[in-house]
Amino acid sequence: MNQRQLFLQHVAQTSDAPLALEIVKAEGSTLWDADGKSFIDLIAGISVCNIGHRHPAVTEAIKKQVDQYLHLLVYGEFVETPQVAYAHYLTQHLPGSLNSVYFTNSGAEATEGAMKLVKRYTSRTQIIAFNQSYHGSTQGALSIIGDEYWRNAYRPLLPGILHLNYNSLNDLEHITTATACVIAETIQAERGVIAPSKAWMQALRKKCTETGCLLVLDEIQSGFGRTGTLWGFEQFGIIPDIILLGKALGGGMPLGAFVADKKIMRSLTSNPVLGHITTFGGHPVSCAAGLAAMKALQEENITGGVKAKEKLFLSLLKHPQIKAVRSAGLLIVVEFESFEKNKTIIDLCIGSGVLTDWFLFAPECMRIAPPLNISDEEIIKACGIIIDAINKA
Repeated sequence: MNQRQLFLQHVAQTSDAPLALEIVKAEGSTLWDADGKSFIDLIAGISVCNIGHRHPAVTEAIKKQVDQYLHLLVYGEFVETPQVAYAHYLTQHLPGSLNSVYFTNSGAEATEGAMKLVKRYTSRTQIIAFNQSYHGSTQGALSIIGDEYWRNAYRPLLPGILHLNYNSLNDLEHITTATACVIAETIQAERGVIAPSKAWMQALRKKCTETGCLLVLDEIQSGFGRTGTLWGFEQFGIIPDIILLGKALGGGMPLGAFVADKKIMRSLTSNPVLGHITTFGGHPVSCAAGLAAMKALQEENITGGVKAKEKLFLSLLKHPQIKAVRSAGLLIVVEFESFEKNKTIIDLCIGSGVLTDWFLFAPECMRIAPPLNISDEEIIKACGIIIDAINKA
């Protein structure tokens, strides 16, 4: 059997039609398959590789940590330098009230931890989320996903969940003193990059404060410079009570986190003790890689170039068959008339050496979320291939 056959036989599948590309090398914004064919990566591991694949600072940090130690003990018991250093660096680049980091293995686990934390801290049970939002695929996170297609097959789910309409001022009336938290994406990514109004975000913050519930912002996709600022919430003039992080947090290694004020986070330490535990959360190699990646993001001012690259993409993505283009920095949507049309164009792009994909709640939309340091030359070439694919489709 070849590798593709072994993949299909022994690796659990998530769909009937996986891409099944056999990638043997990745660097910067380029992937290479087993036949030596190169691809311009417009997905970045779904907003994971914000500073590109195999950034030298990240690979060096991984090698250095591997030579010191790997796993030692369950999370939170030992003083592990990579965890401490990364938590300190993260909180130095967040508002002062976001000063305590709980590292997890993934963004979905960050969602789960935050859901437990808000219940424990507020002694309330209702959690409010929004239609067509995505927060992960584990049982608790699935309960707050805003799309019945994805939820229905796994019912019964968690009780006490209320879904509201995103960016609706009238719906904020449903937030009450019975609400433990409101969980919202700063930018609705899987819906097809839908940004709320600044007025709505500020009204949401105000309503949460008035009712004593916690505002949890999911920055798993929109964080680490993706939207043109380090954190997406900076663009709305608000500060959440809890922020969810993942994807780019680990610099290509598996890592997630939820971050809150110390007084909130301490709720997990008693009644019961060990209120939230994880074996591998905050793995030292992942934290070392993530710290190196975030330092590179900052020191190389990669975020500072996002808006110019966004503008270049938008200037090139013009065609009569494109229904709409939406963007929040380098999280970009190219909308077509149908999923079938989009999928045909995506397949043609992949065949011509550009890797792109679609969105869970917006299958008619092409996803463009490349490494933030993709070059202008790569952008121009990739957009040319996309336009050519549209013409062929």
